[in-house]
Amino acid sequence: VVGGGSAGCVTANRLSQNPNHKVLLLEAGGNDRYIWIHIPVGYLFTMNNPRTDWCYRLAPQKWLNNRILNYPRGRVVGGCSSINGMIYMRGQANDYDRWGKDNAGWDWKNVLPYFNKSLDYAWGSDTVHATGGEWRVEGQRLSWEILDAFQAAAAECGIRPTQHFNNSDEQSCGYFQVNQRSGLRLSAYQAFINPILHRKNLTVVTNATATQILVQNDKATGVRYRIGRTEEDITASANREVVLCSGAINTPQLLQISGIGPKHLLNRHGIDVILDLPGVGQNLQDHLQIRPVYRVSNTRTLNTQVQSIFGRIRVGLQYILTRSGPLAMSPSQLGAFVKSDETVPTPDLQYHVQPLSLDSFGGDLHPFDAVTASVCNLRPTSRGEVNIESKNPLQPPVIDPRYLSTEQDRHVAVQSLRITRKILSAQPLKRFEPTEYRPGTVAQSDEGLLDFVGKHSTTIFHPVGTCKMGNDTMAVVDHRLRVRGIDGLRVMDASVMPFIVSGNTNSPTMMIAEKGAEMILSDNSL
Repeated sequence: VVGGGSAGCVTANRLSQNPNHKVLLLEAGGNDRYIWIHIPVGYLFTMNNPRTDWCYRLAPQKWLNNRILNYPRGRVVGGCSSINGMIYMRGQANDYDRWGKDNAGWDWKNVLPYFNKSLDYAWGSDTVHATGGEWRVEGQRLSWEILDAFQAAAAECGIRPTQHFNNSDEQSCGYFQVNQRSGLRLSAYQAFINPILHRKNLTVVTNATATQILVQNDKATGVRYRIGRTEEDITASANREVVLCSGAINTPQLLQISGIGPKHLLNRHGIDVILDLPGVGQNLQDHLQIRPVYRVSNTRTLNTQVQSIFGRIRVGLQYILTRSGPLAMSPSQLGAFVKSDETVPTPDLQYHVQPLSLDSFGGDLHPFDAVTASVCNLRPTSRGEVNIESKNPLQPPVIDPRYLSTEQDRHVAVQSLRITRKILSAQPLKRFEPTEYRPGTVAQSDEGLLDFVGKHSTTIFHPVGTCKMGNDTMAVVDHRLRVRGIDGLRVMDASVMPFIVSGNTNSPTMMIAEKGAEMILSDNSL
């Protein structure tokens, strides 16, 4: 199993349940003995930190003023689940029914059991949730007056309040549920691997970067990998299968380096072509977040709560004593799912609302109280790609999402800002006197709003689709996640999604691994 992130941890756990199955799990990053991984607000210190992040950078984005964005991807046991926003979201039933049209068994009815197989839902079991699994879901241990008012304002605009987002696909607004246990982050490694390290048939190797998939007579026979900074490759042979769980960036990179990918790309870099598979690295999709900021009065937000040393001490003590408050925060606390237009069948916008504001991720908080109503298009039509830049497996690939490259995506971006203005002007927020700081009331035309989007929007870290599942000429895997044309090789991570889900992508990725592991056992009669 190549990749010890969200998908790899689930896969290794399930395949090693039978003591007769020997499983090797390779992770390019190191261990998770780093305090900021486990304290929820620690994402501020794990993203863009080479200890825990690949620290990728995007190709210049034409419609974002040619800006080059940071692109965090987890490089540590647990992968992105060790550095992400911890939000538990599945997407919409329609997403999976769309997958299922060309991929038997991937419609909503057939994937729901695999979400529930690992679930431990704090509110108990019901028709769409389960308890007793490894993947704990809890409520956030905080509340904010300004966020409660935003929820009430959304309700006035026809967006109903909710406590459980994953119960329906209707327009709704509420506090996000998170993968935490008693105020601590729960990563896939802590949930699925740490408790089973005693299994003698499971070997976990960290700081192990896969450099090549070995193929003989159109069958994957193993992988080569390197430990740390050494240049000597180690060979691991597979009697049954090689499973790629390295994510939407690293999985296509490894396939291409190994000679499986678009022929013209491989020829350009002098790589022997094992299989001309043109879809490898194509179909990249991501959610682009637009971050309008509103100054507020008559309340306190995180901006001023932690402005003084005494405020920071108070926040620290609150977390130490109660495991609650700002240090227990996910990056976004309140969410909303909204239609950009009444003609769309289900919500196509997602809000991540935060009681804080800053110029850019990782920067200083503004010195005034404010709220950020980050909003993204859930079903973008723009498509990008991931391509190697050389045959060197340690050189980062070129990552180009091509955000806003379609007229439809640009239209939805403008609509989302107009809807945000409508919510912020609703009666329940009046007493907080919200004033638009960004983009500012001077931006009224579509062109003016798009100019703001180009200057201030950024990724929300949801790349998928670069080894898509399907049966057309650009499909990389079939409906059982087998790489087309190579026996004994599967992809089981976010890269197989033919279409991005309408929400956060971590738990859907783990569902894919859960379902895929069962397929491996079934197909091998194990």
